[in-house]
Amino acid sequence: MLDQVTMADAPEGEKQLSKKELNKLARKAKKDEKAAEKGGNQQQSATMDQEDYSKDFYGSYGLVNSKEKKELNFLRVREVNVANATKDIWVRGRVHTIRSKGKNCFIVLRQGVYTVQIAMFMNDKISKQMLKFVSSISKESIIDVFATINKVETPIESCTQKDVELLAQRVFVVSSSAPKLPLQIEDASRRAPTDEEKNSEQENQLAVVNLDTRLDNRVLDLRTTTSHAIFRIQAGICNQFRNILDARGFVEIMAPKIISAPSEGGANVFEVSYFKGSAYLAQSPQLYKQMAIAGDFEKVYTIGPVFRAEDSNTHRHMTEFVGLDLEMAFNFHYHEVMETIAQVLTQLFKGLQQNYQDEISAVGNQYPAEPFQFCEPPLILKYPDAIALLREHKVEIGDEEDLSTPVEKFLGKLVKEKYHTDFYVLDKFPLAVRPFYTMPDAHDGRYSNSYDMFMRGEEILSGAQRIHDADMLVERAKHHQVDLAKIQSYIDAFKYGCPPHAGGGIGLERVTMLFLGLHNIRLASLFPRDPKRLTP
Repeated sequence: MLDQVTMADAPEGEKQLSKKELNKLARKAKKDEKAAEKGGNQQQSATMDQEDYSKDFYGSYGLVNSKEKKELNFLRVREVNVANATKDIWVRGRVHTIRSKGKNCFIVLRQGVYTVQIAMFMNDKISKQMLKFVSSISKESIIDVFATINKVETPIESCTQKDVELLAQRVFVVSSSAPKLPLQIEDASRRAPTDEEKNSEQENQLAVVNLDTRLDNRVLDLRTTTSHAIFRIQAGICNQFRNILDARGFVEIMAPKIISAPSEGGANVFEVSYFKGSAYLAQSPQLYKQMAIAGDFEKVYTIGPVFRAEDSNTHRHMTEFVGLDLEMAFNFHYHEVMETIAQVLTQLFKGLQQNYQDEISAVGNQYPAEPFQFCEPPLILKYPDAIALLREHKVEIGDEEDLSTPVEKFLGKLVKEKYHTDFYVLDKFPLAVRPFYTMPDAHDGRYSNSYDMFMRGEEILSGAQRIHDADMLVERAKHHQVDLAKIQSYIDAFKYGCPPHAGGGIGLERVTMLFLGLHNIRLASLFPRDPKRLTP
Protein backbone atom coordinates (compact mmCIF):
# COMPACT_ATOMS: atom_id res chain seq x y z
CA MET A 1 0.00 0.00 0.00
CA LEU A 2 1.25 3.44 -0.93
CA ASP A 3 2.48 5.32 2.16
CA GLN A 4 0.51 8.44 2.84
CA VAL A 5 2.46 11.60 1.82
CA THR A 6 2.01 15.23 2.66
CA MET A 7 2.77 18.39 0.83
CA ALA A 8 5.60 19.11 3.28
CA ASP A 9 7.31 15.83 2.32
CA ALA A 10 7.62 16.76 -1.36
CA PRO A 11 11.25 17.32 -2.53
CA GLU A 12 12.35 20.84 -3.32
CA GLY A 13 11.95 21.76 -6.99
CA GLU A 14 9.16 19.24 -7.67
CA LYS A 15 5.51 20.11 -8.05
CA GLN A 16 3.63 19.58 -4.89
CA LEU A 17 0.46 17.39 -5.14
CA SER A 18 -2.80 18.69 -3.94
CA LYS A 19 -4.68 16.93 -1.19
CA LYS A 20 -7.28 15.78 -3.72
CA GLU A 21 -4.64 14.24 -5.96
CA LEU A 22 -3.02 12.46 -3.04
CA ASN A 23 -6.34 10.89 -2.04
CA LYS A 24 -6.87 9.76 -5.60
CA LEU A 25 -3.47 8.05 -5.65
CA ALA A 26 -4.21 6.33 -2.34
CA ARG A 27 -7.53 4.98 -3.60
CA LYS A 28 -5.88 3.66 -6.75
CA ALA A 29 -3.15 1.91 -4.76
CA LYS A 30 -5.77 0.23 -2.55
CA LYS A 31 -7.75 -0.91 -5.59
CA ASP A 32 -4.62 -2.39 -7.21
CA GLU A 33 -3.84 -4.25 -4.00
CA LYS A 34 -7.32 -5.83 -3.89
CA ALA A 35 -7.13 -6.82 -7.54
CA ALA A 36 -3.79 -8.53 -6.93
CA GLU A 37 -5.23 -10.39 -3.93
CA LYS A 38 -8.29 -11.53 -5.92
CA GLY A 39 -6.11 -12.72 -8.78
CA GLY A 40 -4.10 -14.85 -6.38
CA ASN A 41 -7.27 -16.45 -4.99
CA GLN A 42 -8.55 -17.23 -8.48
CA GLN A 43 -5.26 -18.81 -9.38
CA GLN A 44 -5.38 -20.92 -6.21
CA SER A 45 -8.99 -21.96 -6.95
CA ALA A 46 -8.09 -22.93 -10.52
CA THR A 47 -5.24 -25.01 -9.19
CA MET A 48 -7.65 -26.81 -6.82
CA ASP A 49 -10.12 -27.44 -9.68
CA GLN A 50 -7.37 -29.00 -11.73
CA GLU A 51 -6.26 -31.17 -8.83
CA ASP A 52 -8.70 -34.08 -8.14
CA TYR A 53 -7.80 -35.02 -4.60
CA SER A 54 -10.51 -37.81 -4.58
CA LYS A 55 -9.35 -39.56 -7.73
CA ASP A 56 -8.54 -42.81 -5.91
CA PHE A 57 -11.93 -42.97 -4.17
CA TYR A 58 -14.29 -43.36 -7.13
CA GLY A 59 -14.54 -44.88 -10.58
CA SER A 60 -15.46 -48.15 -12.28
CA TYR A 61 -14.06 -51.63 -11.69
CA GLY A 62 -14.39 -52.36 -15.38
CA LEU A 63 -15.26 -55.92 -16.34
CA VAL A 64 -15.19 -58.15 -13.25
CA ASN A 65 -13.71 -61.30 -14.80
CA SER A 66 -12.21 -62.88 -11.67
CA LYS A 67 -8.77 -61.45 -12.47
CA GLU A 68 -8.06 -60.83 -8.80
CA LYS A 69 -9.46 -61.54 -5.37
CA LYS A 70 -10.58 -58.76 -3.04
CA GLU A 71 -11.45 -59.11 0.61
CA LEU A 72 -14.14 -56.51 1.33
CA ASN A 73 -16.48 -57.20 4.22
CA PHE A 74 -19.87 -56.23 2.87
CA LEU A 75 -22.83 -55.52 5.11
CA ARG A 76 -26.34 -56.39 3.92
CA VAL A 77 -28.64 -53.38 3.53
CA ARG A 78 -31.13 -54.91 5.97
CA GLU A 79 -28.32 -54.79 8.58
CA VAL A 80 -27.66 -51.08 8.05
CA ASN A 81 -29.38 -49.87 11.21
CA VAL A 82 -28.92 -47.90 14.42
CA ALA A 83 -27.20 -50.86 16.09
CA ASN A 84 -24.32 -50.40 13.61
CA ALA A 85 -24.28 -46.57 13.73
CA THR A 86 -20.86 -44.84 13.35
CA LYS A 87 -19.33 -47.93 11.72
CA ASP A 88 -17.51 -47.67 8.40
CA ILE A 89 -18.83 -50.38 6.08
CA TRP A 90 -18.91 -51.58 2.47
CA VAL A 91 -22.29 -52.16 0.86
CA ARG A 92 -23.31 -53.27 -2.66
CA GLY A 93 -26.63 -52.55 -4.31
CA ARG A 94 -28.49 -50.99 -7.22
CA VAL A 95 -29.02 -47.29 -7.77
CA HIS A 96 -32.77 -47.02 -7.25
CA THR A 97 -32.96 -43.24 -7.52
CA ILE A 98 -30.36 -40.49 -7.71
CA ARG A 99 -30.62 -36.72 -7.41
CA SER A 100 -27.96 -34.02 -7.21
CA LYS A 101 -28.05 -30.27 -6.68
CA GLY A 102 -25.08 -27.99 -6.32
CA LYS A 103 -22.58 -29.52 -3.93
CA ASN A 104 -24.90 -32.36 -2.72
CA CYS A 105 -25.87 -35.76 -4.10
CA PHE A 106 -28.38 -38.28 -2.71
CA ILE A 107 -28.78 -41.90 -3.80
CA VAL A 108 -31.37 -44.49 -2.75
CA LEU A 109 -29.52 -47.81 -2.84
CA ARG A 110 -31.65 -50.95 -3.30
CA GLN A 111 -30.74 -54.52 -2.37
CA GLY A 112 -33.62 -56.93 -2.90
CA VAL A 113 -36.56 -55.52 -0.94
CA TYR A 114 -34.39 -53.24 1.25
CA THR A 115 -33.37 -49.63 0.54
CA VAL A 116 -31.11 -47.08 2.24
CA GLN A 117 -30.25 -43.44 1.52
CA ILE A 118 -26.67 -42.46 0.64
CA ALA A 119 -25.64 -38.83 1.12
CA MET A 120 -22.60 -37.09 -0.41
CA PHE A 121 -21.41 -33.52 0.18
CA MET A 122 -18.50 -31.81 -1.56
CA ASN A 123 -15.74 -31.17 0.99
CA ASP A 124 -12.01 -31.64 1.49
CA LYS A 125 -12.42 -35.42 0.94
CA ILE A 126 -15.07 -35.47 -1.80
CA SER A 127 -14.00 -33.44 -4.80
CA LYS A 128 -16.10 -31.67 -7.38
CA GLN A 129 -15.05 -34.29 -9.94
CA MET A 130 -16.10 -37.16 -7.67
CA LEU A 131 -19.50 -35.59 -7.08
CA LYS A 132 -19.96 -35.08 -10.82
CA PHE A 133 -19.03 -38.72 -11.55
CA VAL A 134 -21.41 -40.15 -8.96
CA SER A 135 -24.24 -37.87 -10.11
CA SER A 136 -23.88 -39.25 -13.64
CA ILE A 137 -24.28 -42.95 -12.65
CA SER A 138 -27.39 -44.34 -14.38
CA LYS A 139 -30.31 -45.79 -12.43
CA GLU A 140 -30.24 -49.60 -11.92
CA SER A 141 -26.42 -49.67 -12.07
CA ILE A 142 -24.76 -51.81 -9.41
CA ILE A 143 -22.31 -49.94 -7.18
CA ASP A 144 -20.03 -50.56 -4.21
CA VAL A 145 -20.04 -47.88 -1.53
CA PHE A 146 -17.72 -47.39 1.42
CA ALA A 147 -19.56 -45.24 3.94
CA THR A 148 -20.19 -44.36 7.55
CA ILE A 149 -23.54 -45.32 9.06
CA ASN A 150 -25.11 -42.17 10.40
CA LYS A 151 -28.17 -42.03 12.65
CA VAL A 152 -30.77 -39.49 11.48
CA GLU A 153 -33.20 -37.54 13.62
CA THR A 154 -35.96 -37.33 11.00
CA PRO A 155 -37.05 -40.72 9.59
CA ILE A 156 -36.33 -41.26 5.88
CA GLU A 157 -39.79 -42.39 4.76
CA SER A 158 -38.72 -43.25 1.21
CA CYS A 159 -36.46 -46.09 2.41
CA THR A 160 -36.91 -49.31 4.37
CA GLN A 161 -33.95 -48.29 6.56
CA LYS A 162 -35.63 -45.19 7.97
CA ASP A 163 -33.49 -44.34 11.00
CA VAL A 164 -30.04 -44.21 9.34
CA GLU A 165 -28.28 -42.99 6.22
CA LEU A 166 -24.88 -43.71 4.71
CA LEU A 167 -22.30 -40.93 4.42
CA ALA A 168 -20.32 -42.02 1.37
CA GLN A 169 -16.53 -41.90 1.23
CA ARG A 170 -15.87 -44.10 -1.81
CA VAL A 171 -18.07 -45.15 -4.75
CA PHE A 172 -17.21 -47.68 -7.46
CA VAL A 173 -19.39 -48.92 -10.33
CA VAL A 174 -19.58 -52.72 -10.52
CA SER A 175 -21.96 -53.00 -13.48
CA SER A 176 -23.41 -50.08 -15.38
CA SER A 177 -27.02 -49.98 -16.63
CA ALA A 178 -28.12 -48.54 -19.96
CA PRO A 179 -29.40 -44.99 -19.25
CA LYS A 180 -32.76 -45.55 -20.97
CA LEU A 181 -34.95 -48.14 -19.21
CA PRO A 182 -37.99 -49.81 -20.87
CA LEU A 183 -39.86 -49.41 -17.60
CA GLN A 184 -39.26 -47.60 -14.33
CA ILE A 185 -39.08 -49.70 -11.17
CA GLU A 186 -41.21 -47.11 -9.33
CA ASP A 187 -43.95 -47.46 -11.98
CA ALA A 188 -43.78 -51.26 -11.91
CA SER A 189 -44.16 -51.13 -8.12
CA ARG A 190 -47.22 -48.89 -8.17
CA ARG A 191 -50.65 -50.16 -7.22
CA ALA A 192 -53.11 -50.11 -10.10
CA PRO A 193 -55.72 -47.39 -9.49
CA THR A 194 -59.28 -48.30 -8.55
CA ASP A 195 -62.17 -47.18 -10.75
CA GLU A 196 -62.66 -44.13 -8.54
CA GLU A 197 -58.98 -43.23 -8.61
CA LYS A 198 -58.87 -43.52 -12.42
CA ASN A 199 -61.13 -40.48 -12.55
CA SER A 200 -58.87 -38.48 -10.25
CA GLU A 201 -56.42 -36.05 -11.87
CA GLN A 202 -53.58 -37.04 -9.56
CA GLU A 203 -53.85 -40.77 -10.31
CA ASN A 204 -53.97 -40.13 -14.05
CA GLN A 205 -50.54 -38.50 -13.80
CA LEU A 206 -48.96 -41.63 -12.33
CA ALA A 207 -47.79 -44.34 -14.73
CA VAL A 208 -48.77 -47.97 -14.17
CA VAL A 209 -46.99 -50.75 -16.08
CA ASN A 210 -49.30 -53.19 -17.88
CA LEU A 211 -48.82 -56.96 -17.74
CA ASP A 212 -47.39 -57.46 -21.23
CA THR A 213 -44.77 -54.75 -20.68
CA ARG A 214 -43.84 -56.38 -17.39
CA LEU A 215 -43.42 -59.80 -18.98
CA ASP A 216 -41.55 -58.44 -22.03
CA ASN A 217 -39.06 -56.85 -19.60
CA ARG A 218 -39.29 -59.49 -16.88
CA VAL A 219 -35.74 -59.04 -15.61
CA LEU A 220 -36.53 -55.46 -14.60
CA ASP A 221 -40.00 -56.35 -13.30
CA LEU A 222 -38.53 -59.04 -11.06
CA ARG A 223 -36.53 -56.36 -9.23
CA THR A 224 -39.65 -54.88 -7.61
CA THR A 225 -40.40 -55.51 -3.95
CA THR A 226 -43.69 -57.17 -4.94
CA SER A 227 -42.02 -59.67 -7.28
CA HIS A 228 -39.42 -60.55 -4.66
CA ALA A 229 -42.19 -61.13 -2.10
CA ILE A 230 -44.28 -63.28 -4.50
CA PHE A 231 -41.43 -65.62 -5.31
CA ARG A 232 -40.21 -65.87 -1.73
CA ILE A 233 -43.71 -66.99 -0.81
CA GLN A 234 -43.70 -69.41 -3.73
CA ALA A 235 -40.37 -70.83 -2.55
CA GLY A 236 -41.97 -71.15 0.89
CA ILE A 237 -44.84 -73.17 -0.59
CA CYS A 238 -42.38 -75.65 -2.13
CA ASN A 239 -40.30 -75.77 1.03
CA GLN A 240 -43.29 -76.42 3.28
CA PHE A 241 -44.77 -78.96 0.86
CA ARG A 242 -41.52 -80.92 1.10
CA ASN A 243 -41.11 -80.56 4.85
CA ILE A 244 -44.70 -81.49 5.70
CA LEU A 245 -44.67 -84.57 3.47
CA ASP A 246 -41.20 -85.63 4.62
CA ALA A 247 -42.46 -85.48 8.21
CA ARG A 248 -45.38 -87.72 7.21
CA GLY A 249 -43.09 -90.37 5.76
CA PHE A 250 -43.33 -89.51 2.05
CA VAL A 251 -40.40 -90.07 -0.33
CA GLU A 252 -39.56 -87.54 -3.05
CA ILE A 253 -39.17 -89.09 -6.51
CA MET A 254 -38.24 -87.74 -9.95
CA ALA A 255 -40.56 -88.70 -12.81
CA PRO A 256 -39.67 -88.55 -16.54
CA LYS A 257 -41.05 -85.69 -18.61
CA ILE A 258 -40.63 -87.38 -22.01
CA ILE A 259 -43.14 -90.22 -22.36
CA SER A 260 -44.42 -92.60 -25.02
CA ALA A 261 -48.16 -91.82 -24.74
CA PRO A 262 -50.33 -88.94 -23.51
CA SER A 263 -50.49 -89.36 -19.73
CA GLU A 264 -54.04 -88.03 -19.48
CA GLY A 265 -55.32 -89.97 -22.50
CA GLY A 266 -56.44 -86.74 -24.21
CA ALA A 267 -55.49 -84.48 -27.10
CA ASN A 268 -53.99 -81.59 -25.12
CA VAL A 269 -50.44 -82.85 -25.35
CA PHE A 270 -47.21 -81.61 -26.95
CA GLU A 271 -45.80 -84.12 -29.43
CA VAL A 272 -42.05 -83.96 -30.05
CA SER A 273 -39.75 -85.81 -32.43
CA TYR A 274 -37.81 -88.59 -30.72
CA PHE A 275 -35.07 -89.92 -32.97
CA LYS A 276 -36.96 -91.89 -35.68
CA GLY A 277 -40.27 -91.77 -33.85
CA SER A 278 -42.27 -89.40 -31.69
CA ALA A 279 -42.77 -88.83 -27.98
CA TYR A 280 -44.82 -86.54 -25.73
CA LEU A 281 -44.19 -84.02 -22.98
CA ALA A 282 -45.79 -85.30 -19.78
CA GLN A 283 -49.14 -83.77 -18.88
CA SER A 284 -48.74 -85.29 -15.44
CA PRO A 285 -46.37 -87.58 -13.50
CA GLN A 286 -49.47 -89.61 -12.62
CA LEU A 287 -48.55 -92.94 -14.20
CA TYR A 288 -45.07 -92.92 -12.65
CA LYS A 289 -46.32 -92.06 -9.18
CA GLN A 290 -48.60 -95.09 -9.43
CA MET A 291 -45.78 -97.31 -10.61
CA ALA A 292 -43.72 -96.16 -7.60
CA ILE A 293 -46.61 -97.22 -5.33
CA ALA A 294 -46.66 -100.57 -7.13
CA GLY A 295 -42.95 -100.71 -6.32
CA ASP A 296 -43.90 -100.51 -2.59
CA PHE A 297 -42.79 -96.94 -1.95
CA GLU A 298 -46.15 -96.45 -0.16
CA LYS A 299 -46.04 -92.63 -0.07
CA VAL A 300 -44.37 -90.49 -2.76
CA TYR A 301 -44.32 -86.94 -4.03
CA THR A 302 -42.61 -85.07 -6.85
CA ILE A 303 -42.09 -81.44 -7.82
CA GLY A 304 -41.49 -80.64 -11.48
CA PRO A 305 -42.71 -79.11 -14.74
CA VAL A 306 -46.01 -80.18 -16.30
CA PHE A 307 -47.01 -79.45 -19.91
CA ARG A 308 -50.52 -78.82 -21.27
CA ALA A 309 -51.14 -78.05 -24.96
CA GLU A 310 -54.34 -76.18 -24.19
CA ASP A 311 -55.02 -73.10 -26.33
CA SER A 312 -56.45 -71.28 -23.31
CA ASN A 313 -55.61 -67.60 -22.97
CA THR A 314 -57.18 -67.07 -19.58
CA HIS A 315 -55.99 -65.54 -16.30
CA ARG A 316 -55.30 -69.00 -14.82
CA HIS A 317 -54.00 -71.25 -17.62
CA MET A 318 -50.43 -71.82 -18.78
CA THR A 319 -48.89 -74.34 -21.16
CA GLU A 320 -46.11 -75.11 -18.67
CA PHE A 321 -46.40 -74.94 -14.90
CA VAL A 322 -44.87 -76.53 -11.81
CA GLY A 323 -46.74 -79.53 -10.45
CA LEU A 324 -46.71 -80.54 -6.78
CA ASP A 325 -47.83 -84.15 -7.04
CA LEU A 326 -48.27 -86.81 -4.39
CA GLU A 327 -49.51 -90.40 -4.21
CA MET A 328 -50.23 -92.62 -1.23
CA ALA A 329 -51.27 -96.21 -0.59
CA PHE A 330 -54.26 -96.61 1.73
CA ASN A 331 -55.84 -99.42 3.68
CA PHE A 332 -59.54 -99.48 2.82
CA HIS A 333 -60.91 -96.09 1.72
CA TYR A 334 -59.55 -93.34 -0.51
CA HIS A 335 -60.69 -90.73 2.01
CA GLU A 336 -57.60 -91.69 4.01
CA VAL A 337 -55.61 -90.00 1.23
CA MET A 338 -58.04 -87.19 0.41
CA GLU A 339 -58.17 -86.07 4.04
CA THR A 340 -54.36 -86.28 4.31
CA ILE A 341 -53.92 -83.99 1.29
CA ALA A 342 -56.45 -81.49 2.66
CA GLN A 343 -54.64 -81.47 6.02
CA VAL A 344 -51.29 -80.96 4.29
CA LEU A 345 -52.67 -77.91 2.49
CA THR A 346 -54.22 -76.34 5.60
CA GLN A 347 -50.93 -76.90 7.44
CA LEU A 348 -49.15 -75.23 4.52
CA PHE A 349 -51.53 -72.23 4.61
CA LYS A 350 -50.92 -71.79 8.34
CA GLY A 351 -47.17 -71.90 7.81
CA LEU A 352 -47.34 -69.21 5.13
CA GLN A 353 -49.40 -66.91 7.33
CA GLN A 354 -47.04 -67.43 10.27
CA ASN A 355 -43.71 -67.15 8.43
CA TYR A 356 -44.32 -64.81 5.47
CA GLN A 357 -46.46 -62.02 6.90
CA ASP A 358 -44.07 -59.27 5.73
CA GLU A 359 -44.09 -60.66 2.19
CA ILE A 360 -47.89 -61.09 2.21
CA SER A 361 -48.23 -57.44 3.29
CA ALA A 362 -45.79 -56.29 0.60
CA VAL A 363 -47.83 -58.00 -2.11
CA GLY A 364 -51.04 -56.63 -0.62
CA ASN A 365 -49.71 -53.07 -0.89
CA GLN A 366 -49.67 -53.38 -4.69
CA TYR A 367 -52.41 -55.99 -5.16
CA PRO A 368 -54.96 -55.56 -2.34
CA ALA A 369 -56.96 -58.71 -1.48
CA GLU A 370 -58.96 -60.13 1.39
CA PRO A 371 -56.80 -62.33 3.68
CA PHE A 372 -57.02 -66.01 2.71
CA GLN A 373 -59.50 -67.81 4.98
CA PHE A 374 -59.75 -71.55 5.72
CA CYS A 375 -61.25 -73.79 8.36
CA GLU A 376 -60.11 -76.84 10.32
CA PRO A 377 -60.94 -79.56 9.66
CA PRO A 378 -61.23 -78.65 5.96
CA LEU A 379 -64.71 -78.49 4.46
CA ILE A 380 -65.56 -81.55 2.30
CA LEU A 381 -68.57 -81.11 0.03
CA LYS A 382 -70.15 -83.94 -2.01
CA TYR A 383 -70.65 -83.24 -5.71
CA PRO A 384 -74.43 -83.86 -5.61
CA ASP A 385 -74.69 -81.45 -2.65
CA ALA A 386 -72.76 -78.81 -4.60
CA ILE A 387 -75.15 -79.26 -7.55
CA ALA A 388 -78.11 -78.84 -5.19
CA LEU A 389 -76.57 -75.65 -3.73
CA LEU A 390 -76.11 -74.23 -7.22
CA ARG A 391 -79.68 -75.08 -8.19
CA GLU A 392 -80.94 -73.33 -5.07
CA HIS A 393 -79.39 -70.19 -6.53
CA LYS A 394 -80.95 -70.59 -10.00
CA VAL A 395 -78.01 -72.28 -11.77
CA GLU A 396 -79.15 -74.82 -14.38
CA ILE A 397 -76.78 -77.79 -14.35
CA GLY A 398 -77.10 -81.55 -14.90
CA ASP A 399 -76.31 -84.21 -12.30
CA GLU A 400 -73.29 -85.49 -14.27
CA GLU A 401 -72.26 -82.22 -15.85
CA ASP A 402 -68.76 -80.86 -15.22
CA LEU A 403 -68.34 -77.43 -13.64
CA SER A 404 -67.48 -74.57 -15.98
CA THR A 405 -65.10 -71.86 -14.79
CA PRO A 406 -67.89 -69.32 -14.09
CA VAL A 407 -69.88 -71.97 -12.17
CA GLU A 408 -66.76 -72.89 -10.15
CA LYS A 409 -66.32 -69.23 -9.21
CA PHE A 410 -69.98 -68.86 -8.26
CA LEU A 411 -69.88 -72.05 -6.18
CA GLY A 412 -66.80 -70.70 -4.37
CA LYS A 413 -68.72 -67.53 -3.56
CA LEU A 414 -71.67 -69.55 -2.20
CA VAL A 415 -69.35 -71.74 -0.10
CA LYS A 416 -67.59 -68.64 1.32
CA GLU A 417 -70.94 -67.09 2.30
CA LYS A 418 -72.27 -70.30 3.86
CA TYR A 419 -69.17 -71.87 5.40
CA HIS A 420 -66.75 -68.89 5.73
CA THR A 421 -63.84 -70.58 4.00
CA ASP A 422 -61.85 -69.91 0.81
CA PHE A 423 -60.60 -73.52 0.76
CA TYR A 424 -62.75 -76.61 0.37
CA VAL A 425 -62.81 -80.12 -1.12
CA LEU A 426 -65.38 -81.25 -3.70
CA ASP A 427 -65.77 -85.05 -3.59
CA LYS A 428 -67.40 -87.67 -5.87
CA PHE A 429 -67.10 -86.18 -9.36
CA PRO A 430 -69.06 -87.79 -12.24
CA LEU A 431 -67.06 -90.66 -13.73
CA ALA A 432 -67.62 -89.39 -17.28
CA VAL A 433 -65.52 -86.27 -16.71
CA ARG A 434 -62.47 -87.98 -15.17
CA PRO A 435 -59.39 -89.73 -16.71
CA PHE A 436 -59.37 -93.43 -17.64
CA TYR A 437 -57.43 -94.54 -14.55
CA THR A 438 -60.04 -93.18 -12.07
CA MET A 439 -61.79 -95.73 -9.83
CA PRO A 440 -65.61 -95.74 -10.24
CA ASP A 441 -67.78 -95.26 -7.16
CA ALA A 442 -68.67 -98.67 -5.62
CA HIS A 443 -72.27 -97.62 -4.87
CA ASP A 444 -73.23 -95.48 -7.88
CA GLY A 445 -71.52 -96.07 -11.23
CA ARG A 446 -72.34 -92.55 -12.39
CA TYR A 447 -69.80 -91.14 -9.96
CA SER A 448 -66.15 -91.78 -9.14
CA ASN A 449 -63.78 -91.88 -6.19
CA SER A 450 -62.33 -88.54 -7.25
CA TYR A 451 -62.07 -85.04 -5.84
CA ASP A 452 -60.93 -81.51 -6.59
CA MET A 453 -59.73 -78.89 -4.12
CA PHE A 454 -60.51 -75.19 -4.50
CA MET A 455 -59.11 -71.84 -3.36
CA ARG A 456 -61.18 -68.68 -3.78
CA GLY A 457 -63.52 -70.55 -6.13
CA GLU A 458 -60.80 -71.89 -8.46
CA GLU A 459 -59.45 -75.43 -8.72
CA ILE A 460 -55.91 -75.99 -7.46
CA LEU A 461 -55.83 -79.80 -7.19
CA SER A 462 -57.35 -82.69 -9.07
CA GLY A 463 -57.11 -86.18 -7.56
CA ALA A 464 -58.69 -89.60 -7.21
CA GLN A 465 -58.35 -93.21 -6.26
CA ARG A 466 -56.53 -94.92 -9.14
CA ILE A 467 -57.48 -98.23 -10.65
CA HIS A 468 -54.91 -100.75 -9.35
CA ASP A 469 -56.30 -103.86 -11.12
CA ALA A 470 -54.72 -104.56 -14.54
CA ASP A 471 -57.86 -106.07 -16.17
CA MET A 472 -60.07 -103.23 -15.02
CA LEU A 473 -57.47 -100.71 -16.21
CA VAL A 474 -57.50 -102.26 -19.70
CA GLU A 475 -61.29 -102.05 -19.78
CA ARG A 476 -61.33 -98.37 -18.81
CA ALA A 477 -58.49 -97.52 -21.23
CA LYS A 478 -60.45 -99.08 -24.10
CA HIS A 479 -63.50 -97.09 -23.05
CA HIS A 480 -61.44 -93.89 -23.35
CA GLN A 481 -59.93 -95.11 -26.67
CA VAL A 482 -56.38 -95.08 -25.29
CA ASP A 483 -53.86 -97.01 -27.42
CA LEU A 484 -53.05 -100.00 -25.18
CA ALA A 485 -49.74 -100.64 -26.91
CA LYS A 486 -48.47 -97.25 -25.74
CA ILE A 487 -49.36 -97.82 -22.08
CA GLN A 488 -48.56 -101.53 -21.87
CA SER A 489 -45.63 -101.02 -19.47
CA TYR A 490 -47.96 -99.03 -17.22
CA ILE A 491 -50.63 -101.75 -17.29
CA ASP A 492 -48.00 -104.44 -16.64
CA ALA A 493 -47.03 -102.63 -13.41
CA PHE A 494 -50.35 -103.73 -11.88
CA LYS A 495 -50.19 -107.40 -12.93
CA TYR A 496 -48.11 -108.43 -9.93
CA GLY A 497 -50.21 -106.99 -7.12
CA CYS A 498 -50.52 -103.32 -6.20
CA PRO A 499 -51.86 -101.66 -3.04
CA PRO A 500 -55.01 -99.53 -3.35
CA HIS A 501 -53.86 -95.93 -3.66
CA ALA A 502 -54.89 -92.35 -4.41
CA GLY A 503 -53.27 -88.98 -4.86
CA GLY A 504 -53.46 -85.64 -6.58
CA GLY A 505 -51.69 -82.95 -8.54
CA ILE A 506 -51.42 -79.34 -7.41
CA GLY A 507 -50.48 -76.32 -9.54
CA LEU A 508 -47.80 -74.32 -7.71
CA GLU A 509 -48.42 -71.06 -9.55
CA ARG A 510 -52.17 -71.35 -9.07
CA VAL A 511 -51.78 -71.87 -5.31
CA THR A 512 -49.49 -68.81 -5.17
CA MET A 513 -51.91 -66.69 -7.18
CA LEU A 514 -55.00 -67.64 -5.20
CA PHE A 515 -53.41 -67.53 -1.75
CA LEU A 516 -52.31 -63.94 -2.43
CA GLY A 517 -55.45 -62.98 -4.36
CA LEU A 518 -53.52 -62.00 -7.52
CA HIS A 519 -55.55 -61.31 -10.65
CA ASN A 520 -53.36 -63.23 -13.10
CA ILE A 521 -51.33 -66.44 -12.80
CA ARG A 522 -48.52 -64.95 -14.90
CA LEU A 523 -47.57 -62.73 -11.96
CA ALA A 524 -46.86 -65.96 -10.04
CA SER A 525 -44.70 -67.52 -12.76
CA LEU A 526 -41.07 -66.44 -13.03
CA PHE A 527 -41.05 -66.72 -16.84
CA PRO A 528 -44.58 -67.74 -17.88
CA ARG A 529 -45.44 -69.88 -20.90
CA ASP A 530 -48.83 -69.64 -22.57
CA PRO A 531 -50.12 -70.05 -26.17
CA LYS A 532 -48.85 -66.58 -27.06
CA ARG A 533 -45.64 -66.36 -25.04
CA LEU A 534 -42.39 -68.29 -25.43
CA THR A 535 -40.03 -65.49 -24.39
CA PRO A 536 -38.16 -64.34 -22.44
